[in-house]
Amino acid sequence: MRVTKKLLLGSVVVTAALALAACAPTTETPSGEVTDGGPSEVTVGIVTSESGPLAGYGKQYLDAFKAGLDYATDGTGEIDGTTINVEYRDDAGDPDKAVTAVKELIGSGVDIIAGTASSGVALAVAEQAEQNKVLYISGPAAADAITGINDYTFRSGRQSAQDVATAGTFLDDIEGKTVTVFAQDNAFGQGNVAAVEAILGGQGASVNSVLVAEDATEFTPFAQQVLAGAPDLVFVAWAGATSGAMWQAMSQQGVLDEIPVVTGLGDSATFGAYGEASEKINFLNHYFPEAPDNDVNSAMVEAIEDAGGTPDLFSPDGFNAAIMIVHAIQEGQGDVDAMVSALEGFEFEGPKGTMAVREGDHALIQEMYQVKLVADGGTFVPELVDTVSADDVAPAEAD
Repeated sequence: MRVTKKLLLGSVVVTAALALAACAPTTETPSGEVTDGGPSEVTVGIVTSESGPLAGYGKQYLDAFKAGLDYATDGTGEIDGTTINVEYRDDAGDPDKAVTAVKELIGSGVDIIAGTASSGVALAVAEQAEQNKVLYISGPAAADAITGINDYTFRSGRQSAQDVATAGTFLDDIEGKTVTVFAQDNAFGQGNVAAVEAILGGQGASVNSVLVAEDATEFTPFAQQVLAGAPDLVFVAWAGATSGAMWQAMSQQGVLDEIPVVTGLGDSATFGAYGEASEKINFLNHYFPEAPDNDVNSAMVEAIEDAGGTPDLFSPDGFNAAIMIVHAIQEGQGDVDAMVSALEGFEFEGPKGTMAVREGDHALIQEMYQVKLVADGGTFVPELVDTVSADDVAPAEAD
């Protein structure tokens, strides 16, 4: 049985693997320097969106990653005498550009890659990680397919299955209830229908859908269709410029008054997008700064703000990645297989509380949140309704 490892408040627990480091063979660093025990320095490649449609998510990740690296190394940038260098690359949300960057980093001797806001990018990078046998820790990318894709790939954030499972917690008992997925008729919408069928349907719900053409501009008939079906819960998966008009129709047709409606709460830039519907929607949420109450979250928020940034939806993903990387370097002593082994079953305190890397498929088990938006002057701010247990929304283990 693998021993659980835990990082508390920035101090890495020293395990038997570290005690044995003195007996390890000499290691050649990427720069060619040979040392006894472990490398004198390790370079980490961070590949994420600094430009393109997901640049905002990339910035949240990067600001928090830098804060997390400082936190996990007590401000030294090193662990047990190994200096951690970081090379940053912009993938612009393009899988081909990301793969090129990753190949260049691996070619220069980099054995640790992290980042990626786009799921398409993450899946492409995961393939490179397996082919080249390097450690890869994906970031905000939420596609469930990333979990368990190979032995070398981990994630530092949540996945879509945890979002969907959180939506189900708005009903006291999902079994026997009817859930309608209201979404656009595209890959994103169809993927959400499949996820709800698999997860909430698997818990005994009857799932149907109302899918709307992407070019639709009038949403009243679709809102009426949802209302006529009288489901017990409506799960909305929507993206793009028509969101405001869609929510207006849902509100005006009385859907939000008659049926619990759940959707995901995005980053702070989206808080004003729901108009008159804002205070009637039930939101599932991955993170907002006021949700957790712990010292790690306080440290992260303070560090990001002191550096001129703003903590937001994907800040924990960057901070967690730094903690995981520092732990892997300390335990792995420059060996990729040892770093992978160190992360499997690893538990640590992150901004959202206790995080657990599931050994079998590398899912990151974590709490989620039920949230509402409340008026605050001329804007809306999130308010925590309930914290959902990590075990209650843990995804099914990938094969």
